[in-house]
Amino acid sequence: MPLTNQQYDSLLREYEEKQNQSRRLQLERMTEIYEKIPEYEEADHAVSSVSVAHARRLLEGDGQALSDLRHSLQALTEKKRTLLLSAGYPADYLTPVYDCPLCQDTGYVDGRKCICLKQKIVTLLYEQSNIQETLKRENFSVLSTDFYKGPDLERFLRAADACRNFVRSFTSCYRNLFFYGSVGAGKTFLSNCIARELIETGNLVLYFSAAGLIDALSGRAREGAGTASQDIWHCDLLVIDDLGTEYSNAYVVSQLFSCLNERHLRRKPTIISTNLSLEDLRNKYSERIFSRITSNYDIYKITGPDIRMYLKTIQNRK
Repeated sequence: MPLTNQQYDSLLREYEEKQNQSRRLQLERMTEIYEKIPEYEEADHAVSSVSVAHARRLLEGDGQALSDLRHSLQALTEKKRTLLLSAGYPADYLTPVYDCPLCQDTGYVDGRKCICLKQKIVTLLYEQSNIQETLKRENFSVLSTDFYKGPDLERFLRAADACRNFVRSFTSCYRNLFFYGSVGAGKTFLSNCIARELIETGNLVLYFSAAGLIDALSGRAREGAGTASQDIWHCDLLVIDDLGTEYSNAYVVSQLFSCLNERHLRRKPTIISTNLSLEDLRNKYSERIFSRITSNYDIYKITGPDIRMYLKTIQNRK
């Protein structure tokens, strides 16, 4: 579900309004030109009368009529162009003005989505993901292994390869990912890399901290967030960050299980990152949640230095 029907209809209404604006502008300019250059209006009307006259000749079997029509129309077009230029107007003054000349503000070219509509969809998906600004900084193009050594490097490389494979097989293979390990070692970064790639290809990705997810599921999301449980269940990818930092009680555990279970039943991929160990995960949550994750998620341990703290320290020294 890249977009809901309501969201898609809203985008198409934007295009319809652009077309209306273009028509209004063209009509205003046409009225202006007719008033200031009466000869232009006469030439415009002559196009219709000449076309009708030559059509009659064609019907009567005149083989020269079509060629004569082309020459007549070409002469009238040149006359109108000369009239505009002589009056100080650009030659294309009455040409429709479009935000996107490719699709002429329809959103489609030859029955396919125009690049401008695709970009609008991607922009909207970014806004919905809750991590629009973050993904400008964290993506596969800036992935680095400079901070890792030995076993830490091996673990990170396995996880990074799994992330790339996850993206490549996203539409053909249902998979879930679970990252756990050291604080600041790159778990969230890898989740964001995946989110960026999938949003760019038109998928709806929703990102939540664990606490934010519980708030959204229980209806306590901030005003204007607009994310209902149905969106969370149906989105193409759900990213849950920092599992274990949320306040936990029986209600929270129940909400979390329902979310994970619904998405699994619908075969909708989920990515979870946490600083908890697997033992802590079992102790903090119900056996059902632990079983759901360990049975249906590809699990990767990521260890290493706290990269965020390291970079912050370097920045403070400058």
